[in-house]
Amino acid sequence: MFGRSPLLRSGSFRPENLGQNALALIGNLCFTLFVIGVLVFTIIAATYEPEDPLFHPSTQITRFFTSTSNATFTSDDTVARTGEDFVTMNQTEVGSFINITDVTNLTSEAIDNGELVTTCEVDSPIDCTDPEVFHLLMRKAIEHFKETHFYRFGKAVRGDNDSSCDMAWRFRPKEGKTAAFYKDYRRFVIAKSKDCTLSVLSIGDYHTGVNARKRKKKQPGFEKTPPKDDLSLQVVGETVNDALPEVLSEKSFSRGKYLIYSGGGDRCKSMSHYLWSFLCALGEAQYLNRTLVMDLTICLNSMYSSSNQDEEGKDFRFYFDFEHLKETASVLDQDQFWLDWNNWHEKNRMNLHLVEDLRVTPMKLSGVKDSLIMRKFGSVEPDNYWYRVCEGETESVVQRPWGLIWKSRRLMDIMSSITAKLNWDYDSVHIERGEKARNKELWPNLDADTSPEALISTLADKIEDGRNVYIATNEPDTSFFDPLKDKYSTHFLDEFKDLWDENSEWYSETTRLNKGVPVEFDGYMRVSVDTEVFLRGKKQIDTFNDLTNDCKDGINTCPPAAG
Repeated sequence: MFGRSPLLRSGSFRPENLGQNALALIGNLCFTLFVIGVLVFTIIAATYEPEDPLFHPSTQITRFFTSTSNATFTSDDTVARTGEDFVTMNQTEVGSFINITDVTNLTSEAIDNGELVTTCEVDSPIDCTDPEVFHLLMRKAIEHFKETHFYRFGKAVRGDNDSSCDMAWRFRPKEGKTAAFYKDYRRFVIAKSKDCTLSVLSIGDYHTGVNARKRKKKQPGFEKTPPKDDLSLQVVGETVNDALPEVLSEKSFSRGKYLIYSGGGDRCKSMSHYLWSFLCALGEAQYLNRTLVMDLTICLNSMYSSSNQDEEGKDFRFYFDFEHLKETASVLDQDQFWLDWNNWHEKNRMNLHLVEDLRVTPMKLSGVKDSLIMRKFGSVEPDNYWYRVCEGETESVVQRPWGLIWKSRRLMDIMSSITAKLNWDYDSVHIERGEKARNKELWPNLDADTSPEALISTLADKIEDGRNVYIATNEPDTSFFDPLKDKYSTHFLDEFKDLWDENSEWYSETTRLNKGVPVEFDGYMRVSVDTEVFLRGKKQIDTFNDLTNDCKDGINTCPPAAG
């Protein structure tokens, strides 16, 4: 028997290994060629010296630099031109070796005595799209609003005439204590001098630059794409798009899973009670990964109405930011839902699972496959309150998503308008006066604590004389605080009532939302705005109230007392 070849014994050239060896060889060869190519390119790039066209011995440039025409001295000999000759040379001659058509043709420029003279049309409209105009407006805004941190500027656009431009920006007050962005858009009046130098003559009031306001396109609310903006912070001043969510198709509706609360004793209770119950329902819907079918109509409790009666027919969107809610949670309007349900549930075999017992926890419903879960509440209070679902063992499982409920952006815009009128530079005081403070015989001590003299004495050590002081109060007679005017410039909510009167943007938008019926600026709206302005004061003093319960609608939101 012949012995095996050493190569075969090593295994390198066995038939089964030939393919792998060939691939490895080809790979090594390609890598070697790549390295050689890189080295060659590096050497060429390091040693290559391109010819400078200015010093290339072309006929045109040589003729220019060695012209026999007169230069500084009169001579028949060839002379070399100096730098001064570039100023007086014929433009056509320069164009023979420099392509002058590459330079932008400026009709406002001319050559005069060897100098470039700029002429301008003083009466021409201001070009708001010019970067020079944009930077002018940006610098002026930063100089003018010293209490503001700017985050983003929008493009400048034409205002209401040829000498004005509108521009928008996002900002936060330098000493702001609340997590929110604000949007402002203002009108700038611009002047143009004889030499076309631009300057800003004036800046309009808050939200006067309406042409710079971005109009949002209507987006379907049920099947939606994630918004681009960070939803963790509210942007006050943006255009509001709180159109009701729409189901795009029968197919998408039939695939959905829904939760609805029906009946109960929560109707017409305080707003704190309403929120405590509503957020329980929203929390359960999120836990079950279902769409909450919600009733957007609210019964306003008598404590907030001018008639001192409970008022039905109020819209959720009057008080809360529905646009934010529908972008961060899956919700659907009750009326729209029942319309689609009646049309499609039988055809698509969509079933209803009814729950009438509070002892049926969300955890027990997690395995339900039916399209709709309906919690039906009875008529006996307090066991028919929605928030009872989230009590007991459920409390540690279902979390109320407080971050999804923001105050109405329209109300927040009123707040922002007020703070802008005060230049974001003011201190604030909260004074709550009730029947106790008004009744001297029964509550003399409390009356003394909230008297103007007591307020002046207390504020003297906390707020400097001459400061703007915003007073958030439930006292209808603001003349009660007249003694404070000797030391401070006092401001109250009603001072800014033009922001919600019949000529205001808030009035027109809420009327449209309410199908043409004007909306009253009710007590809860007043408390909401009053509270938000108070919270943005540089110094906030909240010591003057005669109520023993610190959980007051508008200032704090606390759970309602059971029963």
